[in-house]
Amino acid sequence: MRRIQAGNALSAFGLGFTVPYLYVYVAQVRDLGATTAGAVLGAFAMAALVALPFTGRIIDRRGPLPVLVGAALLASVGAMSMGLAGDVTTVVLSAAVLGAGTAVMQPALATMIVWASRPSGRTRAFALQFFMQNLGLGLGGLVGGQLVDKSRPGSFTLLFGIEAVMFLVLAGIAVTIRLPRPAPLPGTPAGQTEAKGGLRVLLGHKAMVQLCVLGFVLFFACYGQFESGLAAYGTEAAGIEPATLGTALAANTAVIVLAQFLVLKFVERRKRTRVIGAVGLIWAVAWILAGYAGLGSGSQAMATAAFISTYALFGLGEALLAPTVAPMVADLAPESMVGQYNSAFALVKQLALALGPAIGGPMGASLHGPYIVTFVLFSLGITVLAVRLGRQLTPVQNQPSLGAVSRVVAQHKPADKSAAAV
Repeated sequence: MRRIQAGNALSAFGLGFTVPYLYVYVAQVRDLGATTAGAVLGAFAMAALVALPFTGRIIDRRGPLPVLVGAALLASVGAMSMGLAGDVTTVVLSAAVLGAGTAVMQPALATMIVWASRPSGRTRAFALQFFMQNLGLGLGGLVGGQLVDKSRPGSFTLLFGIEAVMFLVLAGIAVTIRLPRPAPLPGTPAGQTEAKGGLRVLLGHKAMVQLCVLGFVLFFACYGQFESGLAAYGTEAAGIEPATLGTALAANTAVIVLAQFLVLKFVERRKRTRVIGAVGLIWAVAWILAGYAGLGSGSQAMATAAFISTYALFGLGEALLAPTVAPMVADLAPESMVGQYNSAFALVKQLALALGPAIGGPMGASLHGPYIVTFVLFSLGITVLAVRLGRQLTPVQNQPSLGAVSRVVAQHKPADKSAAAV
């Protein structure tokens, strides 16, 4: 598990080096224009959507390790070729290779965490993964920002080279790992661990379908708005300076890093769906604060504080989601389909991240009032969907700590009535 988490952090560190500067690199440093930069970002996202539907079945048939190694090598090639690219065709193809590689890593790493953890420790394992990802992305962006120089294309080549090396290190760490098969969740219905793979099985699993719908709304209403709709709304409606957007993102990351392990005990003692429902309410408050920032009724300082608070509240919600949603996907999956379930959820995430900016960006820039109302309603919808999902889960799936308690009770159960009497 330590090796998996270290590799996860290194890959996030490499991505943090380049992703924030991809648009600037293509449009300005390579002087290929805004249209090409948009095509590059589109290729990055579309490659993920193309690759993920095939990833889960391969993971379940071959195991997550070879898939992770192959994805890391593919991403390394994409990163290096991106750093050396100088024409439209090369940068678009490089972005597609890089996007496919990094997308396939997500379900492979998630499946490895499932295989390397017991159900009782899965909540903390996924919380640590989320923490390490954010820490890696934040540090990568910070260090990368100190190295880049638009007047020196070589500085960007260096960044992509470092990213390529990070992916090679991830592959090197992965080949040293020996994984056990995953332990089934206590209370898993008989026969569920023997389920055969296939889209029909997944679509017939009502709880998983509802979780995917919930996941789409979660990612669409939060991550899909960070650097598009919400940023446009902040600068256009609230008069936020572009530099303040960086401060807001830093506040978001700081809350995640500080709160992640503080909320674990709170999460572990409660039903997962209730925690997710609470996130919907927290995010509704965050959107209301964003709406206040754009009203213009207070001072600019108050608007700025409200806008930064919006990102901070999003961070608190993310810290609560990390130990609930991803482990739930793993606990719902039949043993033979863990990779397919993780890939399906990663695909839903990618769809939300693709549609979020496309819809939220124009709304945030021009339809200020409807934009805020829409996403307040989306946040409240999260709470409603979470409550409905809770009705489809077994008590142990919704609160794994109950399984640990039941095992302890079983171990201390008297053998017969005479023993109990004694």
